[in-house]
Amino acid sequence: MKRWIVGIVLIFLFGNGGKLAAVSKRGTSVAQFLKIGVGARAAAMGGAFLALANDVSALYWNPAGIAGLPKASLMATHTRWFADLNHDFLGVVLPVSRAGNIGVSITSFSAPEMEQTTYTQPEGTGIYFDVQDLALGVTYARWLTDRFRFGLTGKLVHQRLFNEVAQTFAVDIGGLLRTGVPGLQLGMVMTNFGGKMRLDGRDLIVSYDKRPDVAGNPLIEAKLSTESWPLPTSFRVGIAWSLWAPQQALHASDTQTIIVTMEGYHVNDAAETLDMGIEYGWKGILFFRGGYRINHDTERWSVGTGVHLPLGNWHIKADYALTQMLELGYVQRIQLELSF
Repeated sequence: MKRWIVGIVLIFLFGNGGKLAAVSKRGTSVAQFLKIGVGARAAAMGGAFLALANDVSALYWNPAGIAGLPKASLMATHTRWFADLNHDFLGVVLPVSRAGNIGVSITSFSAPEMEQTTYTQPEGTGIYFDVQDLALGVTYARWLTDRFRFGLTGKLVHQRLFNEVAQTFAVDIGGLLRTGVPGLQLGMVMTNFGGKMRLDGRDLIVSYDKRPDVAGNPLIEAKLSTESWPLPTSFRVGIAWSLWAPQQALHASDTQTIIVTMEGYHVNDAAETLDMGIEYGWKGILFFRGGYRINHDTERWSVGTGVHLPLGNWHIKADYALTQMLELGYVQRIQLELSF
């Protein structure tokens, strides 16, 4: 049975690689910020992180991952996106008991204020507006057996454009399985399963002349109609293989760790991608990472580094990633995590 599971996942990952370029879909979903990966460590590994998911960013990548965190942990990440956009994440994980761990997260995507323009005032009206996207999540995860973890996240997704808002609820479901192969772990996750979103607000109220062909008609109040759109529902499956590590690895090493990851990513409004990553660690203190994404519309390679410092019962981690975004330039991410 174990060999069948490994075989199915590898066929999906490697067998689809040659077909990915033939798939091309237009964007038809809202809340696109939900597709932006969280954390510098995961980004440096090309976003191939769901089968590893062993820090607080698992709240985004795979909720099952937080079941393996032994200590209370806090993480903050910041991404300086192109066009002066900002993507931020704050997450907290608390071990509750043998019944499992819980986590809380907030993801924010924002743009600086912009001046409103109209057909008659293309240079600006003097009125400024901004946009704000938020996702608030609560996660529960636990070990179901000594080798399988399960996690579930419920979240509120909220978008605001000037005076118009839209919101809905969604869930993420994930699992992690330690296989019989030394160091090899499988992961699967389904994200953003929920309702549709439709903008509504006072700016949609307009004055309407029912009979413009007749002079002197009083204007009546009307409301513009907007459409509902689904969330970017996705499915990921991947592997993480610890080749060198102190324990649970293909080869035991007290000073060095090497982890390779790979995953396939399917989303309802874009082409499938194949993501790959690698992490090298020295004495659990200094880390170097790299990654590559195949068939992504903008992202290609990524690199990063990290420093993890134990201070008694405390553990501080600082990570950095640089991602190539083709014509959009480069995106930088920073991540800080504190465990205690």
